[in-house]
Amino acid sequence: MIKERFLEQINTLPDKSGVYLMRDSSKNVIYVGKAKNLKNRVSSYFSNIQKLDIKTEILVKNIFNFDVIITNSEQEALILENNLIKQYKPKFNIRLKDDKTYPFIKVDLTEKFPKVYITREVKHDNSKYFGPFASAKSVRSTLNLLKKLFPYRSCNKVITGTDKKPCLDFHINRCVGPCIGAVNQKEYIEIINQVVLFLEGKTDNLVKVIRQQMLNASDSLNFEKAAILRDQLKSIENINQKQRVLFFENQDADILAISSDKSLNNSWIEVFFVRSGKLIGKDNFIMSDIKHEIDKDILNAFIKQFYNKNPYIPPEVIIQYPIKEISLLEIWLSNKRNAKVKIIVPKRGAKRKLLNMVSENALFGLSKYKNEKINRKSRLNKAIYQLKEELSLVRDPIRIECYDISNISGTNPVGSMVVFEEGLPKKSDYRKFRIKNINGIDDYAMMREMLIRRFKRLVNDNNKLDSFTNKVESDWHIIPDLVLIDGGKGHLGVAASVFLELGINSIGLASIAKENEELFIPEMLEPILLDSQSPALHLIQNIRDEAHRFAITFHRNLRSKKSNISVLDNIVGVGPIIRNRLLKEFGSLKEIQKANINSISLVKGISKALAKDIKSKI
Repeated sequence: MIKERFLEQINTLPDKSGVYLMRDSSKNVIYVGKAKNLKNRVSSYFSNIQKLDIKTEILVKNIFNFDVIITNSEQEALILENNLIKQYKPKFNIRLKDDKTYPFIKVDLTEKFPKVYITREVKHDNSKYFGPFASAKSVRSTLNLLKKLFPYRSCNKVITGTDKKPCLDFHINRCVGPCIGAVNQKEYIEIINQVVLFLEGKTDNLVKVIRQQMLNASDSLNFEKAAILRDQLKSIENINQKQRVLFFENQDADILAISSDKSLNNSWIEVFFVRSGKLIGKDNFIMSDIKHEIDKDILNAFIKQFYNKNPYIPPEVIIQYPIKEISLLEIWLSNKRNAKVKIIVPKRGAKRKLLNMVSENALFGLSKYKNEKINRKSRLNKAIYQLKEELSLVRDPIRIECYDISNISGTNPVGSMVVFEEGLPKKSDYRKFRIKNINGIDDYAMMREMLIRRFKRLVNDNNKLDSFTNKVESDWHIIPDLVLIDGGKGHLGVAASVFLELGINSIGLASIAKENEELFIPEMLEPILLDSQSPALHLIQNIRDEAHRFAITFHRNLRSKKSNISVLDNIVGVGPIIRNRLLKEFGSLKEIQKANINSISLVKGISKALAKDIKSKI
């Protein structure tokens, strides 16, 4: 039987394609799905609960209400489903883990002298995007390689060709020097085209282009340029030789394999990128919340989420298993690519052998990931246990909050609060404090102000301190198991006095003095010295260093912003709009100081006269 409270609502649903959003009692979206027929699909959740799988049964028990969005086609529903999953991150949908953080390499073709850099946002502009990469580390290693091979610019300055001196990159052949007019726009664009060819895996075409340029330089008796091109050619050919030939045909394909572990609640997706018949790279991605899912459905979800954000789609996607909606996905991918795309499940032959190789890599990757996670968990558990014992805490320090102050000669003082849960940073709970009421240099008073502002909120929230089992969702009111202060005995004394004043007596408190890594706790005169190899000390140091980094970064940004604004705002003719344009163009006051008058005058709204005035006053 359909649940009575949904019967009337379901009867009004149309027999059309669309997307449905399941909500819990707090109105949170807990699942997003698409349907060819909304009425039939939604009613299937409630018609016979006994026949549902475990995950869907749990989902249905949590549904308090649902919404639907009607679309013109199943294709539109597929696209909308992807976007809504990304927006709401529902807990019952399989998701790419931390998908929002995946970086791309962007070749910005909207500029006269394009740059190559990392971005996390793909826009529909005239730029080329390559990725996504699984981590910043993998994309940076690719950028480092590109910079060694191709002398494109890495600066942010406006290129006029009239600079008097080039930067160091020009002298070590890492930039062709468009800033001083060493190359014109056309010549510079040729280098950017080579970067694009390399990233697309078209190294054979690239070799031909560079070889011809080398011969032309030699014929023109420009032997220095010919030698640079020769070295570049050798480097690219070495890379080309290392790239494994996978297909006899000169074709592009992505090869996907999956390995899952229900105990981890994660799946490892291995992706091999084949371009022009050669393996040019590989990467791996984690799918989370897969405990009640089968590999076919996880792979199906990965394809939708991965290619929804990937700007390049090859003509073939090779996978292990036949999945649901293959025809629908092929149409969707073909529309995105503007050319035919096939999803292939090879049974035998060269492509099956290749898929087996990718599958082995996926198994190995997941095994390594699991072992690392187990070892890390073991170390953290040991560290947490040691901290409890050494600091004489009442309970395990699962949630640790660490506080630090940053200021230079009392100017722009700020405080930081970082949070670690189960030994790992929880950045969503980090907080910054501007110190408002202290003049001059007084770290103790600044620490006192920050701690009072933080813990007053906790005390005022209906005395939640007395009930550790009823922690509320707002992070300001979550009770820490340990408060760590960056400083010595004096800083600890300030924190202890704040706790005493606010009536807090059930939260662990300690401080760490950097000089000898001494730990201090209330009512103990002697410092605690942990072994230098102690996991507990390593954890405390990591937390302290993170709090210091967070405070210093906030302080620098605040100081830089105030410095930029105060200097520029004192110049007649520079208002908020011009100031923001300058900072957007050059990045900082320091870069504006380096720029010449011509470069400054190219910024919209700035005349030559104003540019001269700006240059003379900063």
